[in-house]
Parts: sequence; C-alpha cells; structure tokens
Amino acid sequence: MASRVNHKLVKQRLNEKRSSISDRQFFVSRILAGHFEDMAAVQTRRYNYQRRVRVVIVWEPKNRNVACTDNMKIWINAGHPMVTNVKGRENRYQIVCGLFAHELGHVLYTDFLSSQTHANYLAAYRWYPTPPVFTMPADVRRENEFWEYVKLDKMNLAVAQQIAHHISNILEDGYIENRILNNFPGTLGCGLEEVRASQFEKMPTVTQLIEKEENGEMLICESMFQLMLAYAKFGEIKYGDEPLSDKRIKTVFGLLNEIDDAVKTRSSKTRLGIANLILIRCWDYIKEYCEICKEQQKKAAEADLSADISETVAGMLKKSMSGSSSLGKGTSMPVPEKDGEEEASATEKSRAATKTEAESEKNEENSETAGSKSESEDEDNDSSTSREGEDEGSKGESQEPPENVSETETGRLPLVQTTEVSVPEGGTVEHEEYKRAVYDKAASDIDRMLDKMAEKAACKEMENERLSELNEFAQNISYGNIHSGVNIRVNRITEVDDVLIEQYQAICGPLLNISRQLKKNLVKQLEDSRRGGKQTGLLMGRKLDTHAIHRNDGKLFYKNVLPNETPELAVGLLLDESGSMGCCDRCTYARAAAIILYDFCRSLNIPVAVYGHSTGARSDQTVQLYSYAEFDSIDNDDRYRMMDIRARNNNRDGAPLRYTAEQLVARSEQVKILILVSDGQPADYGYMGTAAEEDLRGIKKEYQRKGVLFVAAAIGDDKQNIERIYGDSFMDITDLQQLPVKLTSVVKRHIRV
Repeated sequence: MASRVNHKLVKQRLNEKRSSISDRQFFVSRILAGHFEDMAAVQTRRYNYQRRVRVVIVWEPKNRNVACTDNMKIWINAGHPMVTNVKGRENRYQIVCGLFAHELGHVLYTDFLSSQTHANYLAAYRWYPTPPVFTMPADVRRENEFWEYVKLDKMNLAVAQQIAHHISNILEDGYIENRILNNFPGTLGCGLEEVRASQFEKMPTVTQLIEKEENGEMLICESMFQLMLAYAKFGEIKYGDEPLSDKRIKTVFGLLNEIDDAVKTRSSKTRLGIANLILIRCWDYIKEYCEICKEQQKKAAEADLSADISETVAGMLKKSMSGSSSLGKGTSMPVPEKDGEEEASATEKSRAATKTEAESEKNEENSETAGSKSESEDEDNDSSTSREGEDEGSKGESQEPPENVSETETGRLPLVQTTEVSVPEGGTVEHEEYKRAVYDKAASDIDRMLDKMAEKAACKEMENERLSELNEFAQNISYGNIHSGVNIRVNRITEVDDVLIEQYQAICGPLLNISRQLKKNLVKQLEDSRRGGKQTGLLMGRKLDTHAIHRNDGKLFYKNVLPNETPELAVGLLLDESGSMGCCDRCTYARAAAIILYDFCRSLNIPVAVYGHSTGARSDQTVQLYSYAEFDSIDNDDRYRMMDIRARNNNRDGAPLRYTAEQLVARSEQVKILILVSDGQPADYGYMGTAAEEDLRGIKKEYQRKGVLFVAAAIGDDKQNIERIYGDSFMDITDLQQLPVKLTSVVKRHIRV
C-alpha cells in the first residue's frame, strides 16, 4: 500500500534532481516549452488570439535550421551553435527566448495567406497585389526579361518564386522584429535584443562579402540580399573598406526608401509589392543566380537526392545568409488588432542615419558644413555605423537635446558635381560597449523552471516507487482458490503527458461545475452541524418559534442542535472496463462520474481512490488493475490520469473488488465506502456464471464485516443479475446522465451521518 506523501523526501529528491539537469534536458523539456506557450498566451491575449500556439524545442546540433513556424507551431533548435556557443545557461535561455520572440512575431503579424496568393499569382504570370511602379527606365526592360525567363521553363518559375519569397521574408523579418520590440519590451523584447546583437556582430562587411564572392562561396546576388537584411533588421550596413560607389551598396541605397516603407507599414500587400520591385530591380543579378541554382539541382538529381528545386534554392540562400530565419509557411492571416496609428520602427533613426550617410558621402567636399548641420552626418565616418545612438534612441533617452522644428526649409545643401569621395586617414573600427537590456528576471525565470523540472523528475521517481509498492501490495493479498494461478498486475501512468492534460482541460469545465453545485449546499450543512445551535423552520417539533407565527407555510417549530463532528470517511471507486462498456457511451459516463466524484471528494478533503479493471487476452490470464487516483497524491495529476479510462477486454470482478476493499480496510477513516460501477455480470475465461456470482457475494459479506460499505451501481442490461449478486447494495442507474449525481449523493448521505 502506498504511504502518505513524505514532503521532506520530495524536497530531498527535488534538490538531487535539480543539480543533475543538463542543458539538453532543460531546453527540450515540456516545462520550458509550456513556459513559452503560456508566455505567448498571456502576451497575445490582447489581440483576442484564440488558438494556443504550440512550442516544440529540440536538440539537434547537426541541423542547420535554428527556428521556424507554420503559424500554429513554433519549432526551435536549442542545439544549434547559435545557442550552444553562448556561455552560461542564463544567456542561452535568453537566446532561445529571442528566437521564440521572433517566431511569435511571425505568428502575430505575418499574413501567410497573402504570401501564398503572391506565389499563386506568379505561377499564373501575374503580379500580386498590383504591378510594381517603376521609376527607372531600365526596370521596364528587366520586367520584360523576367517574364520571358519564367515563362520559358517551369523550373525557372519555381526558382523565381522561391527567390521572391526569400526577398519577402527579408522584409517580413525586419517588420515583425520591430513590432515585437515596440509592443513587448519585457522578456520577449530583451531576448530578441540578445539574438539581434549576436546576429549583427556576425554579419559580414561588404568587403568580407566581396572576398567570399572571389573565393566562390557566394554570388553578388546573395551579397545584396545580405545587405538588404542588415538594413531591414538593424537599419545599418557594414561597409568595411568599400567605397559607396560599389555596385552592391549603390543598388541597396537605391532601395532604402522602399525598405523603410516595407518595415514600417502594417500592410502585407504593400510589402509584397515592394518585394516585387526589388525582384525586378535586382533581376540582372538574380537571373545569374537562378542559373546557378538550376545547376545545383541538376547535380542533386544526378546524385539521387530527393530535394526539389525549391528546397535546393532555400538551402543555398540559407547557407549564404547571416542573421536570416527560415522561410515562413502557414495558412492563416495575422491576428486582428485595433485600428490605430502605426508605431515608430525601433530602428527608424538608424535607417535615417544610414540614408543621410549616403547623401553626406556624396558631398564629402562639404563635410565641414554638413557636420555643423546634422548630428548623424557628423558621426558617420567610420567603416560601420555606430549602434549606440540607435540603442539610446530606441529607448527614448537621447544624449543630445533634439533640434528645433521649423515650418520652413533651412540649411539644405545644393547639389554639387563631384568625381570622387575623400578617403579619411587613420580611421579605426571601434566596438562600442554593449549596454545590457534592462531585464533582471532571467536568472529567477530559469531557477523557477529548474525547480519545476526537478520536481517533475522527483515525482516520477516516487511514482515508480509507488507503483512497485502497489504491485507488492497486490501480490500479498489472498484472493481465494477461484483466482489461484491468475496473475495480478497494477498499472499506473507514472508521468502524465500533455495529451491527457489537454483532453482534461477541454472537458472539465461543465463537470467541475456539477461538482461545485453538489457540494454547495452540503458545505453549509456541515458548518451548521459542526457549530450546532438553533434549527428553525420545522414543520413538526416540541418547541414553538414565536417569531415564526406570522408564517403561512406551517414551519412554526424549532429545535436545539448539539455540535456534531462530521465522521471521517474514505471512498474507493472501482470501474468496470470490460469491452461492453464501450457501448452506449457507458465508459464515457463512467469517466465523467469519476472526474466529478474525485473533484467533489478532494474539495472536501475526503481521501478518494479510483481504479479500473479488466483482463488480458485469452492466453494471458492476468487481471489488469489501473490506478487512476490514489488516496495520497504525489504529483497532483490524478485528475488527468482519469482521461485514460476506457473499455478494454473481459472482467474478472472478484480479484479487483478484493484489492480495492483491502485498500480501504487499511485506511484509518471511520467510514469506508466502496463504489462499484459495472454494466454486467463477471465474464472471463473460467470465471462466470453462478460460481463467479457466489465469489462476489462472499467478498461483499467478508468486507462488510470489516466495516466496508458496498454500493454496486448497475448501468447495463444485466441490472437484474447485478442486483441478485449485491442485494441491498444495488443501485439502479437507468439514466446514465444521473450517474455522477447519484454516486456523489452516496458520499453526501454518509457525510451527514
């Protein structure tokens, strides 16, 4: 028999398990995933987002993917070098939290349906949402060449679709990250800032990109995408030693206004339109890249690799890009939100500084005048744009007082014809000290989850020990000659999984309401019984209540009631899980009754145990007992275990009945109630008919003498036979809907004794 919970032992086991939890165990645990799921539910409640976002965290060091989402599930690879190369579990947690924040941004703000429509329109050789508006004559030529190319071959179209989706994803990444930073500055925002800082540090300069091109590691098209990503996400471009006249920089500078609009607008259609424009503007370089992708696909086909052209292109782009995320896929729209003004982008000032830098470098001969005019032009002479001003700007803590705003135009520089830009001497690449995000709860968050994981591990270990005790207890019972040679096995779920919890939460509401209604009046009666006093409003009695003479209902009497202690009682519920319980929803109602009775008893501090029983196949002469709830809970998850109640095989009632009765006899409570729910006679190989019935009658009489009260609730067609077996303990449940109420009324009746 399982002993009462030793809380000191639980705490000791908890400390032992906590110290042995590895990083892999910590990050892939369902507790951490549930932590992020709860975080998403809380943070997105204001958007009336009804679906619960599932989170799956894996540990796959060899997988190049770090995170992705399909708008229903967020997948994170905590074994990716981006996480594992960071020192300290707290810092790794921050990185994982930042990856989660990024993917949550896609869930909240990305319009996956529009992205699918965009791809479908391209397949029909049309633009979505509208044809791009060209301001450069060369763009018209590029558009004509683009349509000629994609119409030439289906593979050409597939490659172009994937690249268009990649460009759209670059713009989407910048948009959703700025939305997250502005809307969720706490845990999510701080985590995302950690990821962004790591990504920005690893982003190559233009000089490094050119070196990779010369080494054959990437193409100029990929370099341009890298610069676009840097500007879309951070509002900055690392130039290295390259002049602004470099064709990569010039091409991206020509798209700065469009990228700004894409990152700031909430319209997914506008972003897709800008992606179309970028596709055409860069087509001269993208066309060459398409041909390289087709060659790679041909090599993959010759090597009998199963990847299609889309997977090949996606893999090539991901391999060459730093700081990018996996291409988002889904079938839903962004969550609805209230209309209002668009928030300012978190890196809007950085983009303004970068664009001003382009103008400033073109007019380097007048740099002294420009320096007196603009603070941003004064500071942007380094090989990479400074981050400190943006960090301060995003927090609204400007180091310098803002310039006054004028109604009229002032201080504009005239356009000057130049042939070159000056090359400053003695310049250095400076690394500004990173100022940590103002969030001091990361360590306590991890400690809290470590405690949960350790508690879960300790509870699982103690549940395994309890299961051994239950089986040992079962083997020490004398079941009688009729059950000799029959194996007895007690089964119990030692660790409840998420499926059972979700199933319980989906149906528990109405059932728990029934439980609360059943105990509502009883609680008051119990309080009155313990307190004693004057009971008024009686129809009969020896004492007349003079204060009630005016009443017309005849309730004119009262009596004095002595204080009375409610007797202690324990309840054992034994459920028949034979195959016939699957008919007419009998098992469904039995499960509902068990949940209601369990909640009713627990709320009144009444010890309750719930068991089910069946047998194995013909060749397996084993009585299978299923422990759903024990008198003393260790992990408080018994309510979820009862979702496993179901119809199984045959029913050899005698052994399970004796086992449950022995559990009750071992209890110290004054009143012991054993409730049996069955839909038929005993029916197992070698155990049926009058001999089996006589065995059950003998068990009932034996344990009645030991103080166990029997209630046999019959819910099937064999009610007459069950009544014949259990006699005065029989309870007819004709209406299955009344099963929970009638079972609970049995307990209520004995509480009033």
